[in-house]
Amino acid sequence: MPIEDLPRIGLGTYSENDQPQWTDNVRTALDVGYRAIDTAHAYGNEQCVGEGIASSSVDREDVFVATKTVHVDLPSSTDDVEAAIDGCLDRLGVEYVDLLYVHWPSGEYDHEAILPAFDEAYNAGKVRHVGLSNFTPELLDEARDVLDAPLAAHQVEMHPLRPQEELLADAQRHGYWLVAYSPLAQGRVFEVPTIEAVADKHDATPAQVSIAWLLAKDNVAVIPKASSEEHMRDNLAAGEVALDEEDIARIDAIERRERCIDPGHAPWN
Repeated sequence: MPIEDLPRIGLGTYSENDQPQWTDNVRTALDVGYRAIDTAHAYGNEQCVGEGIASSSVDREDVFVATKTVHVDLPSSTDDVEAAIDGCLDRLGVEYVDLLYVHWPSGEYDHEAILPAFDEAYNAGKVRHVGLSNFTPELLDEARDVLDAPLAAHQVEMHPLRPQEELLADAQRHGYWLVAYSPLAQGRVFEVPTIEAVADKHDATPAQVSIAWLLAKDNVAVIPKASSEEHMRDNLAAGEVALDEEDIARIDAIERRERCIDPGHAPWN
């Protein structure tokens, strides 16, 4: 089974600007009930995220903190990866992270150098769980052959316009979380008539329906980004939206397919 201490709805913090705002955003998210915060070295906001956690009234032990390192432009020798992991902890101001991902298996990615460093951090208690992000099924198999630590999570772009059936089946077969980033397809789900119709049926928002659809699937967690308290509360309330089998089937049948991430970073390019 997947790790039990991962909240199914967390806060994503990716942003290309205004990084200092994430101190207040994270503190607000924790105040309204979030208990999982996701960031990355490449986002440039780990320090702000850490300050938000530290300044919150919520105890650190009650917050599931996830970050990512080894991006496309980072070196990948074992020593370099160890330094990168320590850098994440230093910027966050924590002694450990609950989940550490390999961010992208591209650029200088070398699984035989990178993954043993993740194992060492796991064994040393710096990392409680090891994850991967943006991997193909083939690269997941390769990683499992090298990793000693259990694979706890795989983070990918996932939403009604990119349902990731193959990766979901792998997560369910091997017992880890598939963590959905951009679960609202950067707002594109709001344009889909089927999602609007299901939202009207449940007196919910399209955002809540999209998140609820993901949560209806075994082994899936979500990390929608939100910077306002209103949107944070709206996304968190998706956990109370109970879609029936007909709703799920209607959304499953949506034919529109789109990818929102920059394909230049993708391992399949």
